[in-house]
Amino acid sequence: MASAAQAELAPLEPYQMVRSLQLLQDRIADGDHAALPMQRKLIELIDGRLLSTRPSDYEDKRNFRALLVYAMSGGNPRTVASIISKLPLDGTDARISTGIIEYLRGQFGDATNALKDVDPRNIETEVAAFLALVKGSIIASEDPAASLEYLDLARVIGPGTLVEEAALRRSIALAISQSDAERFLRACEQYVRRFLASPYATQFADAFVDGVTGLEANIDLENVAGIIGAMNHEQAKVTYLRLARRAAIDQLTGLLQFARSGLEALAAEVGNEADPRAVLYSTVATVTTEDVDAVRARLESIDSRRLSAGDRMLLDAAFRVLDEVSVLPEARRPPQTPVARPASVEADEELMPLASEPDAETQPALVEPVSVDPPEQDESDAFIADMRSKLQSIDDMLQGPKE
Repeated sequence: MASAAQAELAPLEPYQMVRSLQLLQDRIADGDHAALPMQRKLIELIDGRLLSTRPSDYEDKRNFRALLVYAMSGGNPRTVASIISKLPLDGTDARISTGIIEYLRGQFGDATNALKDVDPRNIETEVAAFLALVKGSIIASEDPAASLEYLDLARVIGPGTLVEEAALRRSIALAISQSDAERFLRACEQYVRRFLASPYATQFADAFVDGVTGLEANIDLENVAGIIGAMNHEQAKVTYLRLARRAAIDQLTGLLQFARSGLEALAAEVGNEADPRAVLYSTVATVTTEDVDAVRARLESIDSRRLSAGDRMLLDAAFRVLDEVSVLPEARRPPQTPVARPASVEADEELMPLASEPDAETQPALVEPVSVDPPEQDESDAFIADMRSKLQSIDDMLQGPKE
């Protein structure tokens, strides 16, 4: 009886605890937002358990592989580095360990050198998907084609996991950087179908809007409509509004009409009146191309109290452009004068993301939040500021956690 009781009280092996962490992160990928604080607590518990281990504990390869998975799942890099420094590693295990530690330290060049001869397909499944994701990330700028192959491999090895979710988002960012509209749309369709409930879907939303506007000249808007159609009503409305906002400011007439039609169709489904933001965005694009009085009337019909601070800036800028156009002789009136972009055209507080984004402390290392550069300010005159401040798309979401 005493032996049985002692066995029940014995601490779990590291691999057992890390297995629980993986299951928890899979729940997060499926949209279980309540699992986020649980993840943070479990990582703390695992860290404490690892600090109590001895080198002999890692003779069990399950514990060694768990240590690597823990490192790539948001674990404490100092704990991992300290343990690995005491282990007699050689060959592939040594290269993988070095590569992961250098990756967590942000030394991507050293990580690339350490992992260059390591093929994730020849590694145990628990580690392979993470390793493919890491390799795909650290070579993205140097070899985008090879990076995409590794990201696809990560998805194949780890279907339905947080690794696949992160790999898909990274694939979307790479497709945008390579101006590959077909791959961009395919990856977006896969993400919406599989991971739209993920807490990290807000990062996808940023990339989706950025990609559609950036690739507008070559993108199939019917496919875009199909992707948005897979969202629920509120998600679709937010997406169309964000597209309309970007299209109005960037003077993308075709995309603006597409977004406007989508919003009108959504409003008709539920019998709602036109959203004031949609009226604003569609009117902004016509400020210098339609009858001034008609445009002014549409702008004056907008209830500014229903606009966010950023959109009120856009409304004010439109009125200022109208005032300038009204006093210009016809011969001097420019045929097309883009309305100034406000200091920030990020999705504002009323353009809610697809899902609530988790805070930085609860995010796994492989899916860090995007970093947003501070908006540039034009102190002289907002309405003539032609400078285009881009929406920040997915940064290096796979950067290791800050110590």
